[in-house]
Amino acid sequence: MIELSAIIVIGLLAQWIAWRMKIPAIFPLIILGLIMGPLSTLFLDEKWIDPENIFAGKTMYYFVSLSVGVILFEGGLTLKFKEVRQLAGVVRNLLIVGPIVMGIGGALAAHYFLDMDYRVGLLFGSLIIVTGPTVIAPILRSVRPKKNISTILKWEGIAIDPIGALVAVLVYELLFVSTMGVDGDHSMGLTQVALKTFFLTLCVGTFFGLLSGWTLHKLLKRNLIPHFLINVLSLGFVIFAFAGADTLQAESGLLSVTVMGILLANIKTPNLDKILDFKESLTVILISVLFIILSTKISMEELMLLNINSLYIFLVVVFVLRPIVVWISSWKSDLNWKEKAFVAWIGPKGIVAAAVASLFSLYLMSDNISLPPSLRSDVELLVPLTFMIILGTVTLNGLSAKFVARLLGLVQDVKNGV
Repeated sequence: MIELSAIIVIGLLAQWIAWRMKIPAIFPLIILGLIMGPLSTLFLDEKWIDPENIFAGKTMYYFVSLSVGVILFEGGLTLKFKEVRQLAGVVRNLLIVGPIVMGIGGALAAHYFLDMDYRVGLLFGSLIIVTGPTVIAPILRSVRPKKNISTILKWEGIAIDPIGALVAVLVYELLFVSTMGVDGDHSMGLTQVALKTFFLTLCVGTFFGLLSGWTLHKLLKRNLIPHFLINVLSLGFVIFAFAGADTLQAESGLLSVTVMGILLANIKTPNLDKILDFKESLTVILISVLFIILSTKISMEELMLLNINSLYIFLVVVFVLRPIVVWISSWKSDLNWKEKAFVAWIGPKGIVAAAVASLFSLYLMSDNISLPPSLRSDVELLVPLTFMIILGTVTLNGLSAKFVARLLGLVQDVKNGV
């Protein structure tokens, strides 16, 4: 009871601190989570807050997954095709080039600096593909950069999350299920596994997203939902889309809720503003709780696995891989060098990277999977290394974004008209 209450209260306190300091909320959330979790064991026998005492078995990961689905749905509601028409090529390239460069580059960096097995390295590379709408949105609100930059970063941050989760699943299926005998169908070749997983995830996620979104739209348009039930029933449809898709095909739920949100945003859905306002408030609570839970779950032993070589990986991700992604994606576009530089600078990782890293770590470290000792030690690095990338990018981007935007002259003029 006390621990659950503390998670909610501390999470909302972190949101208030972030507002007062004008920084992304994820920064104080992770810091307070680490203080209440692993760092508290430096002077106590056990953690102040331990999620294992609140959630039994896989309950925590079900809660995390559903919460991330709601967050992505809220992000999808803000994506309108009319605002991205002139920038569609850049956004499309970021969603294609980004996963390739970041995934392979992250794997090579992990292998070179940490001598990580190539299979775990590719899994790590797939986890850092995603950026973070939960981090991008506060940065954009605080900085107020020019509209084309805001549009690119917002679309990339939301749309790349289900793509990153899909790539992580593909890597897991290819390198662990097919080659190591980890739970799954071992009769197919690697290419068949990849194609089957990709096709099923795409179809199942899209189907449930379109079905749920269209049904909700029709009910609202025909006034078949009373005003006081609009918000809670829309939440029910989101949960149905996510759980239904994820039950049929693992990790397709993120795609389904993103598709559902984008559909509702682009077909003139009645009461959309009311739904969006409710989801924004709900998202604040969920983000607060999620980051406290995931931060406190990390153990001191896991943090001690990080060393100076982990910092080198962070530097490669921020100063090498992200600029390469943006430079290739914006080739021959209308963006000038200052706009490209700012987009390259803003690439924070968020809740999806943390949640998926924790999920795969749980799968691979479970008692019913027998991994070689060397591979197990690499898997133990996944969560702390991913959290270090998240905390590092959030700190760097969140604290410097406004300064960099002003330095490049990309902040919108304040209009004080009536």
